[in-house]
Amino acid sequence: MIREPPPFFHRGPSPLARLTFFALLAIATMIADHRFGALEAVRLSLSVLVRPLQQAASAPGGAFVRLADYFASQEKLLRENEALRQKVLEYAAEAQRARLLQAEEEHLLAMSPPRSRFTTEGVLAEVLSHGRNPFVRKLVLDRGLTSGIKAGMPVIDGQGVVGQVTAVGTFTCEATLLTEKDQSVPVMLTRNGLRAIAVGSGKDGSIDVPFMPVSVDVQNGDLFVTSGIDGTYPAGLVVARVTAVEKNTAYVFARITARPAAGVDNYRFVRILTGARPAAVPAPQPRAEDPRAAKARPPGKARRQP
Repeated sequence: MIREPPPFFHRGPSPLARLTFFALLAIATMIADHRFGALEAVRLSLSVLVRPLQQAASAPGGAFVRLADYFASQEKLLRENEALRQKVLEYAAEAQRARLLQAEEEHLLAMSPPRSRFTTEGVLAEVLSHGRNPFVRKLVLDRGLTSGIKAGMPVIDGQGVVGQVTAVGTFTCEATLLTEKDQSVPVMLTRNGLRAIAVGSGKDGSIDVPFMPVSVDVQNGDLFVTSGIDGTYPAGLVVARVTAVEKNTAYVFARITARPAAGVDNYRFVRILTGARPAAVPAPQPRAEDPRAAKARPPGKARRQP
């Protein structure tokens, strides 16, 4: 009996046949799954089994993304904080500027003619600087001869007397503060009408009221205003408020100290009163004598003055 040797290569169905078979099987499977959902359970089971593999495969990429987001968010927050800090500084500066402007506006309104308690004739002046001499309390103002400023004109603010113009230039003038030594203002006490002379002490911004007897009726808190008898300051300008009264019977005069009511060192704008000062009353002249009465008078008898 003749036996054939086994083939060296096992030959199955041809590739074309296998391709056709698997293609038909795939088409049938898709139709069954689409129409009847036959592979739904298989799909769910495979997704559960593949889920850990998917998480393990996506973990490095997710960690890298989260790390990049963290550093990006950190840098963004730093930039935003810096921008906010700059905004806070800008708003703080704007707020301070607004408060300054509001204070200056209120100060200017207090010196404006409709709201001023004093005369309406005057010009506003800006304080350019303090005097060049550090030992003399003076202000340099931006008004001069071109604005009609003359030496001796009072300088006030919204609260009261600041000082007096003592030197005038073409475009600027110099005002000596009320608290400067030897600056004197005739004043009157509003409570009882007592007249006195207020003199700058030249130290610590205070005002002295000298040569007042110990029995004088002056109390702490009393207000002094200009009396107007000097012809320089109009009557009724607020000058100072009494802060200390020392009465010692061992001395002839009381020691009275006051603080100026005006902000002599506080504001940037003042007002120079340019109103005409009252003319001095002329001294009475002796009346001319009638020649006929002189002849009729007995000799040696002087004429009685009226």
